[in-house]
This record gives sequence, C-alpha cells and structure tokens, in this order.
Amino acid sequence: MKLTIGSDHGAVELKETVKAVLAEYPDIEVNDVGTFGTTSVDYPDIAEKVCAEITSGRSEWGIVLCGTGIGISIAANKIKGIRCALCNDVFSAKKSREHNNANVLAMGGRVLGFGPAEEIVRAWIETPFSNDERHNRRIGKITALENR
Repeated sequence: MKLTIGSDHGAVELKETVKAVLAEYPDIEVNDVGTFGTTSVDYPDIAEKVCAEITSGRSEWGIVLCGTGIGISIAANKIKGIRCALCNDVFSAKKSREHNNANVLAMGGRVLGFGPAEEIVRAWIETPFSNDERHNRRIGKITALENR
C-alpha cells in the first residue's frame, strides 16, 4: 500500500516521528512530499500535493500535518474524493477509519506530543472500515454533498 505524507513547517518534527511509525509496517510504502525544513510554507499547498497523490490513484492514503492540523485538514477536505479526519486521540482515529473510511489523517505538530501521535497513527493504520450498510449510506451522502 502507498501512503503519501506531507507537512508544513510547523510539523516537520512530527512528520519524521510519523514516518518512523510507518516504517513499522513493511507493507506501507511512504511518499514524502515535503516540506523538509522550518522555512515557512503554506499548508494548502502541502494538502494539495498529498491529496493529488490519492485522487490520482498513486496513493491509497495520506497523512497531512501542520501546526494545529486544523488548516491543513480544511484544505484537504476541499478536494473532491478526500475524507480527511483531524484526530487528536486514538478513539477518533479508529472511528474515522471504521465509520467514515477516512483516506487522510490530519494532526497538529504543535498540539500533540510524539507519543500520542504515534498511537494515533497506529490506530488509524490498523483500523479497517466497517463497510456496513449504515456507514456506506452516510459516506454516499457525503459524496453527494461534495458533488453539488
């Protein structure tokens, strides 16, 4: 499986921590689209790069990071076909996959400590979509809103 990750300058350190967690999964190939330093960049540009990899089919999932995770998750959710979940705890990470089939995880480098972020990533990666009628119906309604 391919996963694309990207961060703005406010979450470069967290991105490296997340990449170390992803390395625990031999079946995940990670594509890092930047940024690679602390020089200021605009998080919508990073969200667009990550999400373009998903919408093109080159990646199945993405992880986007900025200072709070808020701005980059808003930007990601503007892109058709993206269901980005901002998660600050393990429960939300699990439910974003199980109920919403989230294809992008967002977190904040200035909000989360490395330990909690590591656990959130593991929970998100390891939780499958329930694929039941109720959740499929709701995702269909989300897609219908997106297509209006």
